Amino acid sequence: MTRPLVFAMTSLAAPLAFAADPPKVEIVGHRGASFDAPENTVASFKLAWEQKAGAAELDIFLSKDGKIVVIHDPNTNRLAGVDKKVADQSLDELRALDVGKWKGAKFAGEKIPTLGEMLATVPDGKRVFIEVKCGPEVVPELDRVLKASQLKPEQTAIISFNADVIAAFKKARPDLQGYWIVTLAPKNAKPRTAEELIKKAQEIKADGLDLSADAAVLTKEFGAKVKAAGLKLYVWTVNDVGLAKTMIAAGAESITTDRPAWLREQLEK
Repeated sequence: MTRPLVFAMTSLAAPLAFAADPPKVEIVGHRGASFDAPENTVASFKLAWEQKAGAAELDIFLSKDGKIVVIHDPNTNRLAGVDKKVADQSLDELRALDVGKWKGAKFAGEKIPTLGEMLATVPDGKRVFIEVKCGPEVVPELDRVLKASQLKPEQTAIISFNADVIAAFKKARPDLQGYWIVTLAPKNAKPRTAEELIKKAQEIKADGLDLSADAAVLTKEFGAKVKAAGLKLYVWTVNDVGLAKTMIAAGAESITTDRPAWLREQLEK
């Protein structure tokens, strides 16, 4: 997801005290355990599982030769120092790049993984959120890779800011979950309303909404409307325990974070 990796510890929202045990919520590792390991790598995904994340999220593009690779940006400059578009490079060219050393010497040599390699790390009882960063043209290859992975249907969810991607994927694979990602308060625009998001989600046959964790917009009332419409409610990207508790109170069933182990520990205190 297009989200800044922000690790501020200051509270973004007033913490809410839980009267008893904290509500059960799925903790999703954002690009793996991206606070501690290089994002969208096998190392980051494996660390997310070690940190007992309930799920992990990754981003995908198609390479020049039609292979699905795991990377967030449309070019390789930020992670590999090579300013080339992902779509203009073959899988072999992309695999020749080092996308780990920027995070530290111990991660030197980490490669841009294929989607299949990442799916192979997913343990039983865990699931993966696959964010499509390109367009609906990826759906046939995505379907092939998912079938080859032998993951159970409940272990896979497709997410995208592009509503057309979700619509195309749900048409091809109605048995799998698809969630529409939305920024609730986009710059220079009015905040999104629950009613408009519900209408669009139903139109594209999405199973739920994956929303920016904006406490000013995502209130209990907003969350109640989403869930009353039969949609799942997920939020991203939360690295603050106060904001996490506010989102849970608003009805979030799943929270994406760069720090899965830390956030779980804080919520269980």
